[in-house]
Amino acid sequence: MTRLLEGKASAAAIRDDTAAAAHRLRDAGVVPSLALVLATADESAAWYTRAIARAGEKVGVEVWIERLADDASADEIRSALRKLSAGPSVHGIILQAPLPPGVDGVEVAADIAPEKDVDGANPLSLGRLTAGLPAFAPATAAAVMRLLDDQGVALSGRHAVVVGRSLVVGKPVAMLLLARNATVTICHSRTVDLPTVTSQADVLVAAVGRPRMLGAEHVKPGAVVIDVGTTPDDDGTLVGDVDADAVMGRAEAVTPVPGGVGPVTTALLLHSTVAAASALQDAWRARGAPGPRVSWGPTARAP
Repeated sequence: MTRLLEGKASAAAIRDDTAAAAHRLRDAGVVPSLALVLATADESAAWYTRAIARAGEKVGVEVWIERLADDASADEIRSALRKLSAGPSVHGIILQAPLPPGVDGVEVAADIAPEKDVDGANPLSLGRLTAGLPAFAPATAAAVMRLLDDQGVALSGRHAVVVGRSLVVGKPVAMLLLARNATVTICHSRTVDLPTVTSQADVLVAAVGRPRMLGAEHVKPGAVVIDVGTTPDDDGTLVGDVDADAVMGRAEAVTPVPGGVGPVTTALLLHSTVAAASALQDAWRARGAPGPRVSWGPTARAP
């Protein structure tokens, strides 16, 4: 029988750790602060930023939403990112997608200070991740790994197949799996005979953003399936990249959509912000300075 790998328990444990660490920092006079840069009128992006702000309040992280014009230029976005990166009391920065037409997200994200790049958007962060150096991984990729760990899924020596090669999930999660000694295959739109490849996977990660793309023929009996996809269905409900009904009884375990990877992703963004705040404070102390002790700004709401 297929079991559901729900993210609720993992997210709750992460929030507890985050709240405890944030409390210690606040006792030392440091208020962990996360800046969300928003340059779009997209309602789903506004909803997501509001959700992060609400979640931040619950764990002691201040969330500030830097609202730019919907048609902001690349230079304007980069200027905002540089300003936030230099702000001594800003500890985490997220550049929210989508961006205005013509703006290259990879290029502008290069202006996020790596030590504040809590969603792993700066290409330098991905490079460090690939080299096995300390870096913040994209939160969704990190959430996949956290779920696998919390569910006790063995990775060393096993075959993991990642469907999708984005910088947000596909490539970084492949690097994280490789670092855990899995044998990793990355599939994409040019992969020939996709079912033959994916059906060899002990662990299958679906991250392409195409609803119900993967069915029973794509899944090896007894495989663990992590579904990262979240696409609105015709009736407005969210569906994943995997046809969950088709793989039930075939997969050993599968993440639900919603309720699987998503809650863990949000929790990890705030956890990384607190970790960044702690590391920045330690760096100040190492230089013989007490560090900033005033929060950067009040909690704000996306419009």
